[in-house]
Amino acid sequence: MKYLKSEFPIAIALIVLGLGFALEHGAVTQGGGLLWGLLLVILASIIGVAFRIAHHAEVLAMRFGEPYGTLILTLAAVSVEVVILIVLLQGAPNPTLARDTVFAAVMFDINGILGLAAIVGGLKHGSAKYNLDSANSFIAMLLVAIGIGMFIPDFVPDAQWHFYSMFSVCVMAVMYAGFLRLQTVEHRNFFEYSSEEEEEAHDQVNSPNALHVGLMLGAIVLVGLLSEVLSVLLDAGLAGSSLPKAIPSVLVALISASPEILTALKAAQQDRMQTTVNIALGASLATVLLTLPVIEAIALFNGERIVMALTPLQGGMLLLTFVTVMNNLHDGETNAIEGISHFALFAAFIALVMMGLL
Repeated sequence: MKYLKSEFPIAIALIVLGLGFALEHGAVTQGGGLLWGLLLVILASIIGVAFRIAHHAEVLAMRFGEPYGTLILTLAAVSVEVVILIVLLQGAPNPTLARDTVFAAVMFDINGILGLAAIVGGLKHGSAKYNLDSANSFIAMLLVAIGIGMFIPDFVPDAQWHFYSMFSVCVMAVMYAGFLRLQTVEHRNFFEYSSEEEEEAHDQVNSPNALHVGLMLGAIVLVGLLSEVLSVLLDAGLAGSSLPKAIPSVLVALISASPEILTALKAAQQDRMQTTVNIALGASLATVLLTLPVIEAIALFNGERIVMALTPLQGGMLLLTFVTVMNNLHDGETNAIEGISHFALFAAFIALVMMGLL
């Protein structure tokens, strides 16, 4: 009974889903408070389900240990992101949605999660250690992946976008498969850092792994269904309004990053900065190497090119982010000052979104 009570957010989300389908048409027609109120309820339900997905992923992660644990956590978060993106892309035309979402996710993961965690860990422990090889590996892969997926497309003419999209999908798949192999076999020690205190799996009922996998997959499907209603409400709410057009992409990034933020902060408080680094940089890498190929494949199937090339402002923000992260993650230790520098960039990102410049 205690275990069933813990799935309360999923039960509430099922009820909200029914209400959403029932009230969707009336909310779109009436607009105003009903539309935005229902949208916020749907959004809160999706975030609640995302936390349960993260919980089940975390149970599996603690059982399998590093680096498999972080892979499970990041893949679960990226799955939620991809599902929501695919649903939103079926709504009103938004050719930059995928690009803006990936960009927002990198801002949340590196500047938001890593920044907050470094501040929390630094204030509590002074400095927190991690494996420097893991940070260097993540950053090297991220630079190449973003370059291939988001910089080069700006120079690819429309007549040749099919070939380059197929090329980028193949390259991203090979890169992720190769990185997965190196992270779990040949260079597994890069992504581990032994500390004196090791946290044990927090699943007290000793439930089978299959149950957690099943609930996690079912919850991801539920997120997709809730996103159907969210997409309709967002399209209606943003149509003709002066609200920033980046709201959908920021919401998608927020939904996928919310559970990761809490997990990373908890790890930082427990002086497990390696887990935080794996989550922040691993989630960014998984977003680029998994989200972009899926979206590009959909574009190839539909025969309609999507915009993946970064704007000059987005490129500048990414450049500042990578210069900062390479400067900060160079010695195997983090502190609160480094965290503040990342969080300042995250604050700038939010300010630019509110101004409608991103």
